[in-house]
Amino acid sequence: MLQHHWAVIQYNILGLIAVLAALPVLSACRSRLPVTAMIILALGLAGLGFLGALFSRIDPFGKLQLLAWAVFLHGPLFLLGSACVLFKPRRGTALVCTFAALVMVSIGIYSFLVEPRWLETTHVTIRSAKLKVPVRIAVISDIQTEYPGPYEEEALREVQAQKPDLILWLGDYIQATGRSRYTAACKAFNTMLHEVNLQAPLGVHAVRGNVDRTGIMRWYFSGLDVKSFERTRTRDLGPLVLTGLSWEDSLNKRLSVPPHKKYHIVFGHHPNFSLGKVHGDLLLAGHTHGGQVRLPYVGPVLTLSRVPRSWASGLTRLAPDKTLIVSRGVGMERGNAPPMRFLCRPEIVIMDLVPGR
Repeated sequence: MLQHHWAVIQYNILGLIAVLAALPVLSACRSRLPVTAMIILALGLAGLGFLGALFSRIDPFGKLQLLAWAVFLHGPLFLLGSACVLFKPRRGTALVCTFAALVMVSIGIYSFLVEPRWLETTHVTIRSAKLKVPVRIAVISDIQTEYPGPYEEEALREVQAQKPDLILWLGDYIQATGRSRYTAACKAFNTMLHEVNLQAPLGVHAVRGNVDRTGIMRWYFSGLDVKSFERTRTRDLGPLVLTGLSWEDSLNKRLSVPPHKKYHIVFGHHPNFSLGKVHGDLLLAGHTHGGQVRLPYVGPVLTLSRVPRSWASGLTRLAPDKTLIVSRGVGMERGNAPPMRFLCRPEIVIMDLVPGR
C-alpha cells in the first residue's frame, strides 16, 4: 500500500512538472502554428502519462488509477494552461480548450462522486412452462465495500421493500486492506445485516466471491438465517431447484451441471461457468461490475472474464429456455483501483419468474 501511495505521489509530481514544462514551449510557438504545437504537446504528454503508468511498479489496478489522474487532473490543467497562453492570439481555440477542460472535470466529478452511489433497481420478467407459481427473486452482487454504511444499507432495504420470495447473494462482500480494517468491516457488515434483517419465504442463499477469504462466510452471516455455498451443491426449494457454485466452479468455463425437471437456477460469482455445459434455465453471476466503466459504442473497457463482452452485463438469451443474467453489482473495485463508475450504474436485480411460455 505504501508503495502504491508513493507511486501516485511521484506520478503526479512528474505529471505536473511535464505540464508546466510544456506551457512555455507552447507560448514560444503561439505566433506560428500554435494549434499544431498544442496538439503535438498534448500527444506527447499523453504518451508520457501512459508510459509512466505502464512501467510503474504497482499492480494493474494501480496503473489504471494513475491513468485516471492523468485524464482528470493533468489533462484539464494542460488545457486550462493552453487556454491562458492562447487567449490573445487564438481566442476561439482558448475557449474550446476551456470548454474541453470543464467537460473532463465534470466527467471526473460524475464518475467518482455521483454514479458510484446512484443505485438502480433493475426489473426483469422471465416466463417458463416449468414454473407452476410465480417467484420473485432479488439478486445482490458485489457489495464489495471497505466501510459498510448508509449506501449499502439503502441497497439492502430496497431489496426487502421489493418483497422477494428468494434472495441470492452472488459474492464479493468486503474488500479491505489490513487485518484490523478487514475485521472491523466484517463486524460492521454483520451488524448491518442484523439491523436490516433480510428475509424471504424461499430463503436467503449466498456464494463466495474472489475477494472473500475461505471460510469467511460464517463471519459475514453469523447469527443470520443465510444458507451459504462454500462448495457446489443443489437444493430443492419446492417450486424450483437451486444450484450454488463454489468460487472455483464459477470460474470454470468447462463446468458441467446436470439438468433437472423443475425450473433450475444456477448461480455463482464469476460468469465463466456459463460457457460450460450448464443445464440451467436461469444462470446468475456477478464479478464483472458490468465493466464498471463503459464507453459509448464500445461497451465495457474491462470485464475480467472469459465471456463475450456483450454478456458482461444484463440479460443474455443463451438458448430458447436458457437465460444468463450478469449483475453490475452494488459496489465497485477497491484497493488500488480508481473508485469510479461511468455509464454503468450500480444495481440490484429483481426478477419475476412467471408461469407460461
